[in-house]
Amino acid sequence: MIFPALNESRSVRYFTFFYLYVMQGIPAGFATTAICNFLASKGLELQLIGTFAAIIGIPWILQVLWGPIIDRYQYSVIGHRKHWLVFTQVIACIASLLLLFISDPVSELNLLTLVFFVHSVFASVQDASADAIAIEVSPKDQRGKVNAFMRGGFLVGYAVGAALLSWVMHQYGFRAAVILQTFILFVFTIITFLLKFDRKDPILPHFGKSHSSVSAYNFNQASNPTLQFLFSELYKSMTARKNLVIFSIILSVYFIISFFISGYTYYIIHFLNWPDKDVSILQGTWGSVLTLSVILLGGVLSDRIGSLKLMSIVMAGIGIYLVVICSAPNYWTIKSVTKSGLILWNFVDPLFSVAAFPLLMNMCRDRIQGSQFTAYMALINFSGILGTYTVGWAQILAEIYWFGLICGVLITLAAIYMRLTYKNSGTKNVAINDNLNR
Repeated sequence: MIFPALNESRSVRYFTFFYLYVMQGIPAGFATTAICNFLASKGLELQLIGTFAAIIGIPWILQVLWGPIIDRYQYSVIGHRKHWLVFTQVIACIASLLLLFISDPVSELNLLTLVFFVHSVFASVQDASADAIAIEVSPKDQRGKVNAFMRGGFLVGYAVGAALLSWVMHQYGFRAAVILQTFILFVFTIITFLLKFDRKDPILPHFGKSHSSVSAYNFNQASNPTLQFLFSELYKSMTARKNLVIFSIILSVYFIISFFISGYTYYIIHFLNWPDKDVSILQGTWGSVLTLSVILLGGVLSDRIGSLKLMSIVMAGIGIYLVVICSAPNYWTIKSVTKSGLILWNFVDPLFSVAAFPLLMNMCRDRIQGSQFTAYMALINFSGILGTYTVGWAQILAEIYWFGLICGVLITLAAIYMRLTYKNSGTKNVAINDNLNR
């Protein structure tokens, strides 16, 4: 055994979920920040850029379909769920290599969109598999910290994709950035192949044994559930009243986050004439170390004070931020002010995710954790894509700071509602689960 089993070692769990999300963050930062900013600098309209981002995000919406399939076929000749990770990572590497056939992203935008779409299909399946494994092997009192490493990993990967690959693309060309991205993804794929999620899991395919003798994860029933059971339980849990209300609020916040940052960065590049490389580097590097530290601290706080309380605090901070920065758009012409705004925004999505994701995990029912959490992620991804797409048309009606001001007020009111309505739902994550699923 190369590494300790994932379900037996806390440090291996933290390392694994950190690097799995680094793998997801690199292509995301490259596509949605480095390339989108590059396209904006070349004069492409925001509607076209938003369409590009929306299309490559469609597979992440389809996660609602991947979840039940992944839960239906949990066991294989290489153990529990590992086959989904290895298979999708290999195909994602191949899809990344296909980008080498593109010489000019602007003139070959349709082909660029198609290749990133294919990559996103397999990356989204990998994400759903990783989420399902995280829920199953992580004790409830560690889920805040696990999510902190997941979001921290995504932040580091996003910084590499947005800043480093943007710099490489401007210095050495688009293909050099693609080669570097593919190499990093390939190295992480090798690590995944060597991992064991349970002591009984084989590294190489092991034929001739039943899946129940290969890995049971201490489950009472280590068998693949039926699709009918999965969809029935999924519907019951997701439509529970408290689950539905809380998730609707979470969904709205993610829409606003995506909507505002897409419009804000476009405004900076298109109207304030900032070089797209400078914007990408600011989004990807400045404050990343500090942000990672804050995320890890947020994971500890989530486990200690409860994810509901932490989420309401973070929401209030986002709301106040939007109200303040959008109340004075005239100051956006001052480079230090706009630069600070971009750096501070680096904290928003990761911190909110550290608070929201453990809560969503605890809202998931046993045996359908993968399907339910993946369904939540699919809808969150859809809200983010919708936000990116919508802002391209909304900016025709008004400038982004007017929308940001309205969104800031709405998020602040939602934070107050959350705090007053659910303040007695439990102080620790382990105490919230039973209350929310009724």
